[in-house]
Amino acid sequence: MVGPAHFMALSAALFFIGAAGVATRRNIVVIFMSVELMLNAANLAFVAVARGLGTMEGQVIVFFVMTLAAAEAAVGLAVILAMFRNRQTVDAGEISLLKW
Repeated sequence: MVGPAHFMALSAALFFIGAAGVATRRNIVVIFMSVELMLNAANLAFVAVARGLGTMEGQVIVFFVMTLAAAEAAVGLAVILAMFRNRQTVDAGEISLLKW
């Protein structure tokens, strides 16, 4: 039987993969997808804890996190597209637009 510990282990593995993607990749789109993976791992952890406790608070928090992720995706992709139009690259090392 699959219990909350299995879901928490999967959530930790997904979060680690996302964190490794953020730390090692230079492509902004891949970094953005890694952040989304980390948000989904946190959502899975919230649902697993709520299921283990038998409450609905985890699902409510996930609803708000998904709303935040949708807004972040819209704004983030718009910023990435604007940077690509100005610099013709999505390499994080070559984009110094937000630096002084």
